[in-house]
Amino acid sequence: MFNRKAEGYSVFPEGERVRKHVYVNDRRFGDTKVKDVCLEISNRDFDDFLQILCSKFMIPVHDAFVLTTTDRTVLDFDKFKALQDGSTLYLLQKEDQALSVATKELITFTPHYNTLVQAGTYEYYVSEGQTPLPYAIAEFIDNALTATAKNTGVREIEIQLLFDETLGKPALIVLDNGCGMTSKKLNNWAVYRRSKFSKDNSTFASEEEGYVPPAPVPRSLNSDISYFGVGGKQAVFYIGDSARMITKTAGSPDVHELVLSKEEFERKEREKENVFSGIIRNRKPGDSSHVNKTDERFLHALITEETGKESFTAVVVTGILPEHIAFLKKEFQVWTRQLAHVYHYYIHGVNGNDMKSNFTSADDFSNVDILVTLREKPPRCPRVLNLREVDNDMQSLYIKAAAATFEFKATTEDGGTVEGLVRYHPFLYDKETYPKEVMEAPCNEDDDYADSGFQHLAGGRKPIFECFWNGRLIPYTTVTDFDWCAWNKDSKLPTECYRRISGVIFTDYKFEVSTNKLTFMDLELKLKQKSSLFTRYVNGQKQRGIQKEFTQWLQSCHEKLDKEIKFLGYQETITRTDVPTKEKQYPWAAFSSIEWDGKVYETGQLVKSHKTHPLLYGTINRFLLYGNYRGDVFATAGQVELALQPTAFHNKNKIIPISKIDQMAAVEAINKHIQSDLVKLPEKLKVDWPEGNPLTQNGVHPAGTPLGPLQVEILNGKEESLSRMPSLGQGSVRKLNVDLKIIMQGDQGKEVYSCSAQHAAKWGFWFKKIENLSSLGKYTLLLSTVIHDGNATVFGGRELPSYQLNFTVKAGSAESFVPQAVSSTQVGVPFNISLHMTDGYDNQAVPPPNLNPVLKCSGLDLSYEKVDVSGVTIMIRNVRARGKVLSYQRAKPYELNITFPGMKNDTQTISIVLLPGKPHSLHVMPADDPIMIQNGNTVLFNVEIHDEAGNITANPKQNVNCQIPGFPLLSIDCSSTGAGQLVTKPLNVKIIKGNPQKVKAQFEMPNQKNVAMVTKELLVSPSTRVCSMEIYSHDDRNLVLRNGEKIDWLAGGLLENLYYRLYDESCFEVPLTPDIASKIKVNWKAEVDVHDLIKGKLPDLQVPTRVHDKRFYQVSYQDQSVSVSFHIVPCPDEPSVIKVTIPKTCVKLGEKLPGIIKLKVTDRYGNDTKVLNPSCVEQIRIEADGLDNSTVSFLWQDSSSSFHITGIQFNTGTPGSRDLSFKYKNFEKQVVIKVMAGVPTHLKLLSEPENPLRVFNDGGIVTPFLVQLCDKWGNPSPDHRVVVDLMFSPLKVTKSVTSQSVDSEGKASFTVNCVSGPKGCYQLKFRGIINTAHIPGPSVNLLVLPDPNKPVRLSVKYDTQKMLLAGGKFPVFSVSVISEEGSPMTTFNPADASMFLWQGAAAAATTPPSATELKCNEPMENEKNDCFHFRDKEIPEHAGKYTIMFSLRIGKTKVLSSDQITMNVVANEPVKLGPDAQPPAPVVSYSNDISSRTLVKNMTLRIMDSFGNPAGQNLHGKVTVSIKNTSEDDNKELPVFEGKSNSSHFRLEEGKVHITRLAVTDNSPGKDGSSYILIFTPEVLNVSTPLAPFQLLFHFYNDVEKQRKMSELTKKKNELTTTINAYKDNLNTQNQLIQLLTNQHRDACSKENEQRTALNIKNMDIPPSATIPVIKGLIQECTAEVDQILKTPRRVCSIQDTFRGQQDVLGMVGHLALVQDDDVARVISWVISGDMDCVITKTFSAAQRIYDATQGRQQVMPLDTVFVHPNRPLPHIRNGRMLFEPPGNPVFARDLLIYLQDRESCNIVFKNLLGDTILIDDLDSGNRYRREVVRNGTPCPTLLTRQGDRIAAKGKFGGLQNRAPPISKLKVFGAPHPERYFILKEQIDMLTQYSLTLQKISKARDELSQAKNSEEVIRNQQELKKKEKQLEEIEKQIESIMVRTRKRGPAAGEPSDVTTKRPKQTSRV
Repeated sequence: MFNRKAEGYSVFPEGERVRKHVYVNDRRFGDTKVKDVCLEISNRDFDDFLQILCSKFMIPVHDAFVLTTTDRTVLDFDKFKALQDGSTLYLLQKEDQALSVATKELITFTPHYNTLVQAGTYEYYVSEGQTPLPYAIAEFIDNALTATAKNTGVREIEIQLLFDETLGKPALIVLDNGCGMTSKKLNNWAVYRRSKFSKDNSTFASEEEGYVPPAPVPRSLNSDISYFGVGGKQAVFYIGDSARMITKTAGSPDVHELVLSKEEFERKEREKENVFSGIIRNRKPGDSSHVNKTDERFLHALITEETGKESFTAVVVTGILPEHIAFLKKEFQVWTRQLAHVYHYYIHGVNGNDMKSNFTSADDFSNVDILVTLREKPPRCPRVLNLREVDNDMQSLYIKAAAATFEFKATTEDGGTVEGLVRYHPFLYDKETYPKEVMEAPCNEDDDYADSGFQHLAGGRKPIFECFWNGRLIPYTTVTDFDWCAWNKDSKLPTECYRRISGVIFTDYKFEVSTNKLTFMDLELKLKQKSSLFTRYVNGQKQRGIQKEFTQWLQSCHEKLDKEIKFLGYQETITRTDVPTKEKQYPWAAFSSIEWDGKVYETGQLVKSHKTHPLLYGTINRFLLYGNYRGDVFATAGQVELALQPTAFHNKNKIIPISKIDQMAAVEAINKHIQSDLVKLPEKLKVDWPEGNPLTQNGVHPAGTPLGPLQVEILNGKEESLSRMPSLGQGSVRKLNVDLKIIMQGDQGKEVYSCSAQHAAKWGFWFKKIENLSSLGKYTLLLSTVIHDGNATVFGGRELPSYQLNFTVKAGSAESFVPQAVSSTQVGVPFNISLHMTDGYDNQAVPPPNLNPVLKCSGLDLSYEKVDVSGVTIMIRNVRARGKVLSYQRAKPYELNITFPGMKNDTQTISIVLLPGKPHSLHVMPADDPIMIQNGNTVLFNVEIHDEAGNITANPKQNVNCQIPGFPLLSIDCSSTGAGQLVTKPLNVKIIKGNPQKVKAQFEMPNQKNVAMVTKELLVSPSTRVCSMEIYSHDDRNLVLRNGEKIDWLAGGLLENLYYRLYDESCFEVPLTPDIASKIKVNWKAEVDVHDLIKGKLPDLQVPTRVHDKRFYQVSYQDQSVSVSFHIVPCPDEPSVIKVTIPKTCVKLGEKLPGIIKLKVTDRYGNDTKVLNPSCVEQIRIEADGLDNSTVSFLWQDSSSSFHITGIQFNTGTPGSRDLSFKYKNFEKQVVIKVMAGVPTHLKLLSEPENPLRVFNDGGIVTPFLVQLCDKWGNPSPDHRVVVDLMFSPLKVTKSVTSQSVDSEGKASFTVNCVSGPKGCYQLKFRGIINTAHIPGPSVNLLVLPDPNKPVRLSVKYDTQKMLLAGGKFPVFSVSVISEEGSPMTTFNPADASMFLWQGAAAAATTPPSATELKCNEPMENEKNDCFHFRDKEIPEHAGKYTIMFSLRIGKTKVLSSDQITMNVVANEPVKLGPDAQPPAPVVSYSNDISSRTLVKNMTLRIMDSFGNPAGQNLHGKVTVSIKNTSEDDNKELPVFEGKSNSSHFRLEEGKVHITRLAVTDNSPGKDGSSYILIFTPEVLNVSTPLAPFQLLFHFYNDVEKQRKMSELTKKKNELTTTINAYKDNLNTQNQLIQLLTNQHRDACSKENEQRTALNIKNMDIPPSATIPVIKGLIQECTAEVDQILKTPRRVCSIQDTFRGQQDVLGMVGHLALVQDDDVARVISWVISGDMDCVITKTFSAAQRIYDATQGRQQVMPLDTVFVHPNRPLPHIRNGRMLFEPPGNPVFARDLLIYLQDRESCNIVFKNLLGDTILIDDLDSGNRYRREVVRNGTPCPTLLTRQGDRIAAKGKFGGLQNRAPPISKLKVFGAPHPERYFILKEQIDMLTQYSLTLQKISKARDELSQAKNSEEVIRNQQELKKKEKQLEEIEKQIESIMVRTRKRGPAAGEPSDVTTKRPKQTSRV
């Protein structure tokens, strides 16, 4: 705090001569005394400045204040010296005082010099053909991560995309809960290229001290990624054109706000201002008063959320480019996935999105929460996504698919640190697990692996490493590999292993990246330098030799992860301490089953070991496999954990190799061995009672009965006594104990006693006596056998024997009692006392007989009726208490003593509360008899209700009634108080001769019959009040009007000089006083002259004017109900008016007016005078324009003295109103007749189209044809009977209707949607029909033209001469889209063009299901852009006929297809020799029978290409057949062919050779049971490369019978294998269908959940169990409410718009907009009232057409002749800043209009009509606003107020001409539907979609159930099992034959070297 007496030293820096100023904002007193002053501080110290400050702001001497910077840093001498020129200061009462009014801080952000030094960085590292928009958004996330780096809780980052026009213009908002920025930091942010390395040091504590490198953290997740001072600004102006920064730091009460915009920069440049300067607005949180633009109204909600936030930063980007908006909406999933990829490790932690592992440390968990919200215009629901929920970004896919990881680190020469890991994605059974999207990545043509044959596997040529910098992805930089992880020719591992790895690199800040963070500058170059060191880390420990480590790791992955031995049912990962090698103790994966050698072994299965000592019997616990696994896995070996059996003897587990399981052991033999040991186990317990006091089973004993002692023996199955468990072998001794427990039975089974006995040689198991059983209930004595060590009752899964005894303990004799509490009672009201007896242990006991209790209580008389005993309960009944007590509000308790003489504990005390009793008597006061009153007065009675003891009592239904004869019944409720007052109404008794009258009042309680009635007598005396009235005439005092008299008087006359007199109850005249006169009322006049009434004079009476209007009149003395009434009947006056009665006022031209016109003469009041007679007809005349007098006739009516006139007819003129005049003598009467159009005679077009009207083929006519029905005079005729037809021929025309009736204006509109036909001229004709008659109509000439924008065919061009070789590339297909006029079209999306390819001849119109769809390529530089190019499409591998068809999708449903093209694919280059079909492996022997020696019979071999197509039709030569061993190093003897030859030759012609028979010779050499290979080698000339031979495996036996059996078995095996494969294929197809249906059902359920959540957000509570009928019911309810809203009256424009819908016509002004507020609609409609019926057209020709058609009567305004001035801000805003605070909420009047159509055109219309007219709240605000505007030198436009006033642009206001009339007298704009209407429409749409989703779920569920329960599937499964079993038997037989063969060999004891399995083929056949 400072005060004016602050003292200190004054030091001024030497040499300072620069002029400096500061701006001081006084905010001490809120917004009441706001003062901003600029002070010069040059050459002044802090004391001088304080003196100037106090003087300037007139601060008293002793007033304390605080002087701070905008960052709330309190100034002192040192900080004052460091102030910069232009600094802003606050003058406050205290440091943390909130700002009630926002302040502005002048800042500059001149670009830093790095702008020049590093200007080219971005240009060198631009986007590499990708969409950079997500990475621009990432710049804001980088800043947010840096800002939230020190958050201790959740780091919240929210990206809001506001594309809802109802909230304002499109905006991107990025919010974070980080540290925020001070105003200085915000200023620094605005400086371009002001990086963290170049920021100035600061004097103030609130500013940063300079850049400090972050401390090393795992994965470099240091959040230090807001770096260069470039990205945020670049991102802002790449995405939009304006940014608003809103920020607040912790502890600061101020919010700082800065706006940068392209528009403001350009303005400053134009006006020669400092471009790089601006304003920081400092304000309090939640203050949005400065936001005044309607297109930024979303900021109000954003700023409101600031309240309560400690610190935050919000970046608001507006002016977003349309292409960015489209991308962000359409590709929402794409760019959010990219962001999730960029910040993967910030979102998921150092281990990434690894769902397979639990978090083990704080580093594993991330507190970063990035939420993305996209809000669009309703009814579209907002899209909300937390990036943590994205699970398909590439890093998530890599992590999910990884089976092993290899972690390493690297250091560079300059100290840079790199962490990295390599992941292995194994090959599992039949597929690669490398993420699919990576597999589809394009290959690198320079890859060294291109010739390995595996480029299609796993990762292909994709670079291995993705690169992260400070934890975030640098997307455009990847590293292909390093030397130590790259494949080389010396590697022993297959190349595909190197294709199965992916990797990631994490770098720190030492590595340079581009300013937009898209690429590294020199990462790969640095890491591949020789000075860079790579080291592997395992569990944090450094390993040497990374290349060796990596190779070993990869080898291990290949061996352990790429195998095909299947472990099933993963359970957990464990640590095995039984493994001697510590490194191998973890991890071990546990599985529930394995599939081994065709058999399945599962948990719980009994097995026996072999090759172990001793042999082991046991059940399988689990299978163990070394390594980290989380599911089914293939491996070569593993171990099994057995629970040894019988468990009772072993009670342990044993782990052996899986190979030690005896597969031949039978389950029966294993069980028999186990059962033989079980009889030695304990079987039962024997219990003795040595003292002879046994408790019987289920016996009952009194409380306190002793139990025991007990002696127990343990017997086994042989009745032998045991004291220890038997054992097998030399196992440890297990002693046995016996446990005793006594359990009290109940819900929980409470244990009341327990002990344990060990075995003693003398007395065995012994238990002492137990004497503490006193609680009542059922008990269980439980004796259990337990093992001494551990107290286990179960051994080896078997319960040890036990003994159980049930007994019951009951209560003893009664010794005491316990009374129960008594609730409050009343005097004299009986109540009961309940109590129960207890024994000596407080158990309830049976009472003794003859109980006589004694009751005593001080101050009360007590008595009772009797004592009842029921079980253990005693009830003292009907106890009564009497005595004086306090009232209910002050009730006190009484102590009641109960005594039972003779009991051990005989007396107990309870507390009772005694209240007044029941009503007994009624007391009424006053006690006078009689009671004297005056007539007309009221009487007051006090009543009390007493109980029998005289206490005032209050009880329910205590109503007291008072009845006085002739008067209403009085009643009072005394239920709550017991007393009350009764006040009668004034007693008006008829006084007879002035004598007093007696009246009796009776009091009773109707609900209390026992209370006696009380009667009181009243004596009523006469009063002096008025009781009668008399009315008389002053002219004749004897003329008195009697009550109810009837008087005849002249209609409209005046009855004068009436007087009145009043009399009291004593018949004396009452003197008239002002008070009495004021109470006199007459019913013919509301206000009466009191002075006349005091004199007794009544007002004059006006007689009614109607003769039959009989009137009732009354004079009353109002308060006393004294009155006199009479009736007056008027009589007719003199004749003066003609009265004409016309039943119908409408008539058509040419027709007579229907009905009869009645004419009579009346007086001036319309009363019939009966002066007419038949002769008066000569004096009556009828006149009107166009009236045909020849048809008029008159008929006299004697009964009514009137004439009936008929025949009124008009034959000329136009429809409209006509004045029909009736004249008699000097009387005249005019009647308005509405003349309508006559009978329709022809049709005409209201707007003639051009002749001829041009229309494209299959196109529509935009402007509807409006046909008018007319009569013969050309007037519009609205005759609904007329139907208008549209006829056409020979065109095909699609229209809205073929015929329709005319509307209420005689018009019919026809919309032609489509016109189809050849090019030429045609005619449309209109015709009307009324009944059966035709009405002629106009015709329209059409000229149909071909549509240049309509695609009709596809033109395909390609090289037809090119030969199509199988497996090659198709020629380039160029497909052009040809329009109807023959020109190519280029407006279609290439993604909609497809190429379909299928084998076979041309198909029908649609492509067959087997067709392959291919997409087009981008055009090359030398190719045209007017067609689609299909390039490098692969030719099928199989030769034959193929068909190609091209198609183009147009819209959602239409597809345009080309002609089908037949292609002939021929074989490729010959590469091998092969058969037409693979023959089975032959089985031969050296038998004499040729059939047993035949190797090949009738086999044809052909020269083929690499795909198996015959390719050597022009080749000739020979084929040499030879035999070789299956193993290259095997020296066994080879069989020979017939003729003892080692080879055989066959002739090759036209590329094929047919071998009729090929056999081995009889007695051929060869090893019995061996396998050999036949090699068919082609020898052909003129081939470029040698042809691969065909190889065929065969089996050789020296036993004919064995050979025959093997042949048969092999044949059956092949047949069964084929059948099984067919069944599996079928079942696989069915499983795929089930999976597809399951996915559909899951997707539908997921969609249902999303839709239900969206509905619940919309306040529609939809339960998960909601059914389709329920949803349809909700839809019906919403629809009904919508219908009700539509029926609800609302303001509409009453002007009839007859021109709307015509070509180029918008409509009348009054129908172009809606206005919400009634007051606004009234004043705007009044201002432009002269323009409300003006017709707005788009073109001058349309305006001219309407002008001509209406003969100039209709005002029109064409928009193409209107000049609109550019938008200007409100007058109080200049250069984006408010000149003053505007009063009255001014807004442009045009901004309050809601446009229904063509917003742009309507905006031009009303900008032209209203100009800059402003609407303001009231007249006073308007005048103040105008005064301030003019004062600032700005002209003020017209001002309108919501009250209807106008202030003209010239300043004039007041008068009727500047005041809007009532809204009922105006033609106003309509009102829009209420907001509820649009909410309901949105809900109906959402409910409809939800109903469709429920239907999809039901359908998908039914289809899935049908697929799962298909009988065909079940039958196929059964057949498959049957066939597999047959195949298994055959394989066993084959194996048996092979085994026998090996045993009979020459070295049966040695392992055979014969390979019985078929070797893998090395060539494709």
